[in-house]
Amino acid sequence: MNKLIILFFFILSIVSCKQEPTNTKLSGPIFGTFYDITYDSEENYQKQIDSLFFIINKSMSNYQTDSDISKLNRNEAVKVDNHFKTVFKAAKQIYKDTEGVFDPTIGKLVNAWNFGSEENKTALDNAKVNSLVKYVGLNRVGLVDNAVIKPKEAYIDFNAIAKGYAVDVISEFLERKNSNNYMVNIGGELRSKGINVVKQNGWTVGIENPNFDGSQSTNLIFELKNEAMATSGTYRKFKLDDNGNRYAHIINTKTGYPTKTNVLSVSVIADNCMLADGYATAFQAMGIEKTTIFLKKHPELKVYLIFENEINELQTLALNQFPQ
Repeated sequence: MNKLIILFFFILSIVSCKQEPTNTKLSGPIFGTFYDITYDSEENYQKQIDSLFFIINKSMSNYQTDSDISKLNRNEAVKVDNHFKTVFKAAKQIYKDTEGVFDPTIGKLVNAWNFGSEENKTALDNAKVNSLVKYVGLNRVGLVDNAVIKPKEAYIDFNAIAKGYAVDVISEFLERKNSNNYMVNIGGELRSKGINVVKQNGWTVGIENPNFDGSQSTNLIFELKNEAMATSGTYRKFKLDDNGNRYAHIINTKTGYPTKTNVLSVSVIADNCMLADGYATAFQAMGIEKTTIFLKKHPELKVYLIFENEINELQTLALNQFPQ
C-alpha cells in the first residue's frame, strides 16, 4: 500500500511540474514601420534580432547614408555582404520572370516622384522623366564575387523586396534556435511556422480593406500555415492628376511614370517572404489580366487581389488556391 501511495505522489508531482506552453513576444519600430515576433520559447532573443536588423539596414537601407547600397549608389568602392547578394539574386530572378516589370534600378524615378528616400523639389516634365528612364535596367547590373558592377548613373533600391527578406532572416534565425512555432510580422509582411502554442491553434492573419480614409477594416481572415505572405497596396501612397485619376506609387519601368491601376491590393503567398514581397510589387504593376496569365505558369504562387470595377465597387479575385 505504501508503495502505491508513493507511486501516486510521484506521478502527481510529474504532472504538476509539467510546464504550460510559453510564447515570447517581441515588438518595436524598424524600417520605417513595425515588427511583431512571437515564438515558442522563454528565451529572449531581442539583442540578437536587433543585431540582425542593424546588419540588414547597414547593407541595404537607402535611408542610411553610410549603408553599402547608399555608398554603391554614390559609386564608392564597397564590398557587399551575403545579405545584399541574396537579395540581388532574388531580384534578378523576379526581374527575368516578369520581363523587367520588377526592377530595383527604378530608384532615381522613385525618388523623383517623391516615393523614395530622397526628396525631390524640382517639377518633373517629360524630358526629365525620359532622361531618368535611360538609367533603368537591372540587366546592366552584375555581381562579381563581392563587387557590384553597374553603370555610373544606375541607382539601386531594394525597398520592394528587402522587408520580406528581413522576415526570412528572422524566421531562419528562430529555426536555428530550434523554434518550431513562430510568427514573424514586419509591417504586414509575414512568415509562420507551426501553431500558436499558447492558444493551441494556427496563426490567424488578415488582409485589410483598401480604405483611402486611413481607417482599418478586414477583408479576409484565414490561417497562414508554414508559408510566407506579403501585401502590396496602392491606397496609402498614390498621386491624383487634375482629372482625379489615381496613380500608384509603383513606377512603370518602361515609361517612368506612376502606374494607373484599378488594383488596390495584392497579397502573395510563397515559400519565403522575400519572393512574396517582390512578386506582390510586380503584380501591382502588371494588373489583373497579365497577373492571371503569369500565374498559370507559376502555381507555387498564391495570389489575392482587391480591385475596383467599372462603377468603383470593390471586388476580389483569388488565384492558385489562395486560402479563403
